[in-house]
Amino acid sequence: MNPESLRNLLALNFIPKIGPVHSKNLVSYCGGVEGIFKANKAQLQKVPGIGEVLATTILKHRSFERADKELEFMEKNNIRAITYFDEDYPLRYKMVEDSPIILFTKGIINMNIPKVLAIVGTRKNTQYGKDSCNKLIEDLASSDVLIVSGLAYGTDVWAHNAAIKNNLQTVGVLAHGLDRIYPLENKPTAKKMVENGGLITEYPSGTKPDKENFVQRNRIIAGIADAVVIIESAMKGGSLLTATFASNYNRDVFAFSGRTTDTYSQGCHYIIKRNLATLIESADDVIYNMGWDEDTKPKKVKQVVIDFNLLSDEQKIIYDIIKVYEGGLDIDTITIKSNIFGGKVAGILLQMEFAGILRSLPGKIFQLV
Repeated sequence: MNPESLRNLLALNFIPKIGPVHSKNLVSYCGGVEGIFKANKAQLQKVPGIGEVLATTILKHRSFERADKELEFMEKNNIRAITYFDEDYPLRYKMVEDSPIILFTKGIINMNIPKVLAIVGTRKNTQYGKDSCNKLIEDLASSDVLIVSGLAYGTDVWAHNAAIKNNLQTVGVLAHGLDRIYPLENKPTAKKMVENGGLITEYPSGTKPDKENFVQRNRIIAGIADAVVIIESAMKGGSLLTATFASNYNRDVFAFSGRTTDTYSQGCHYIIKRNLATLIESADDVIYNMGWDEDTKPKKVKQVVIDFNLLSDEQKIIYDIIKVYEGGLDIDTITIKSNIFGGKVAGILLQMEFAGILRSLPGKIFQLV
C-alpha cells in the first residue's frame, strides 16, 4: 500500500466505532480508502451498516493528525503496518469477517508459510503442562512450524521460549500497542522473538492492555493459525475462548488431557468430551491430523468454498461473466457485458476480491481465484 493510502487507512482506523467490518464495507462501497474522505453524508449512509450517526462521526473525525503521529512512531521504532490489501497479510485470516484491516508488526514475520500452530493455555501451568509444551515444540522442530501465542504469563511464554530454543519462528499476538510489553517480565523473550518471528497487534501505540483487548487478541491468535493446541486450561479462561474462535473459523483444535482431579485439565477435558477438540498425546498426533507428514496422510488443501446463495444477483452476474475467461477480464469489458453502472462495478469487484472469489491483476484485470 502506498504511503498516502496507508495514512488514510490509519485515519479511518482512529475514527470511533468504526471496526473491521465497517472499515471494509466503507473501502468497498466508496471505491477505495481515499473515497471515504471525499464522500458526503448521503453517500456514506448508503454503505451497509453506516447509518446517520456513523456517517456523521466519519465526517467530524478526520483523524489525520493522529495518523501522522502513528506513522512517525512506526518509522522511529521500525514498526510496519500490514494492511488487509497487502499481499503479505495473513491469508488464513483474510476470509474472516472481523479480521483487522491493519496489523502492526515488529520483527521478521511471514505469516503465510505452510504450517502455523497456535499454542495456548493457563497462566498458572503445572510442571506437567510445562513438560507437555516443551516436548510438543521440541518434536515439531523438524516440521518447520511457526508457533503463535499471546506472550502472556504461563503457557504462552513457555511456548515462545521453547520455539526459540528449537530454532522455530514464533509470533506473539499482543493486546496492546507496540510501545510496551505486557507483562514486563516477558520483555527479554519478546526481544529474542523479534530476531526470528516477531510481534503482531491490531492496536496502535498508546493502547493499554485493558481486559477487553485480550478477548479480541484471542480471535487473532486463532485466525492466523491452521490449528490451536490447548496445553492446560481450567473451566474458565482465555484458552477456551481461543478454542471457540478457532472452531468458529473452522480451525482444528487439539487438547492434552490430564488427571480427572487436575483443575487445569478440566477445561481440556470439557472440550474433548464435547467433540470441540481432538485429544492429542504428542506432536505426532498433531502432524498426522494436520496432514503435515506426507508419509502418513495426504496433505490438507485448504480451498475457498463459495456459497453462491450468499452472492448478490449482481455478483452472480459478474462471476458468470469472468468464469468464461481463464486469463481474466478487464473492468471495462465486465462493465459492458454486465450492463451494470460502471462506478458500481468497481465496488462489486472489490467486495468479491475481499471475499476471496477474485484476484486483481495488473491492468485492472480480474480473475477467479
